Amino acid sequence: MPHIPTVVTGAAGFIGFHVARRLLAEGRPVVGVDCFTPYYDVSLKEARLAELVRHPGFTAERVDLSDAVATAELFARARPRRVIHLAAQPGVRQALIQPHPYLASNIVGFLNVLEACRHGGVEHLVYASSSSVYGSHQNLPFGEHQPVDHPVGLYAATKKANELMAHAYSHLFRLPATGLRFFTVYGPWGRPDMAVYKFTQAIAEGRPIEVANGGKVWRDFTYIDDIVEGVLRVAERPAAANPDWDPSAPDPATSDAPHRVYNIGNDRPEELNQLIALIERALGRRAIRVECPLPSGDVLATRADVTDLRRDVGFAPDTSLEQGVRQFVRWYRAYRGLDALVAAELAEHSA
Repeated sequence: MPHIPTVVTGAAGFIGFHVARRLLAEGRPVVGVDCFTPYYDVSLKEARLAELVRHPGFTAERVDLSDAVATAELFARARPRRVIHLAAQPGVRQALIQPHPYLASNIVGFLNVLEACRHGGVEHLVYASSSSVYGSHQNLPFGEHQPVDHPVGLYAATKKANELMAHAYSHLFRLPATGLRFFTVYGPWGRPDMAVYKFTQAIAEGRPIEVANGGKVWRDFTYIDDIVEGVLRVAERPAAANPDWDPSAPDPATSDAPHRVYNIGNDRPEELNQLIALIERALGRRAIRVECPLPSGDVLATRADVTDLRRDVGFAPDTSLEQGVRQFVRWYRAYRGLDALVAAELAEHSA
């Protein structure tokens, strides 16, 4: 039903922007929802939105999803059949300092989306979870069939709560819902608080970077284009009940309700030191390192088991970190005007 818009929440955010842009490129109308919270520089969100509004199929809605009335009115206007919910208060570490926005956005906001989907006849809700739900697990790779009952931070707890809330609505109201556990997403237009962007900016500006645990930290870095491909493939496949689900031996990844959970990760953990080396190579500058301990709420390693995703939608991320960092740095230099600055400096020097 290409004439019926897809609602994408968090459309001015990193992943939401890319999902909305891909849908628009395929000729599918999008209602993009965002409330522009100042977790990081709002000008980056405004720049993303400016890219989207150039498409005739895009409708922008500035709505705070923690407002139940405004959310219900939004859904009444848009009347979507498919919702891709990517809006959230992000960040593992910030939740330790300012916890209340996480409850307002990630819990109350998600409840309002569930209610709007329930009453609006939505045929499939795809929502963002996070690899952080695996918490203190040390059995790599992380798989959806493992229990995730030991989060090590509030952000992770809100994402685990989202999965439980979505399952309850799937069970009670037969709302098809699929949760996606994203693993360390990076790429052009990325979040400034994430390692790839933060390290690139600091190294480019000659500022020091904080390196946790001597760089002996491993992350399953996943390039944004792979994330978008996974999201859209899952969105085309509404969650269905597992007829073989056994309540005496419950499988956390499936259910007798139309609810599923998938990992989306690269299944290829990379050491933080390798990430830094790739950024240094792409920028042509060495990093100034400041060693620091592993922050509270962080884990040493993550790795996604994507067996279920590959089996069910025929796709799994495969972009190498080297390729992805090269693409990100190319975008970063253009976005920050560094290439033009270098060209001007060279011209001045030659004159």
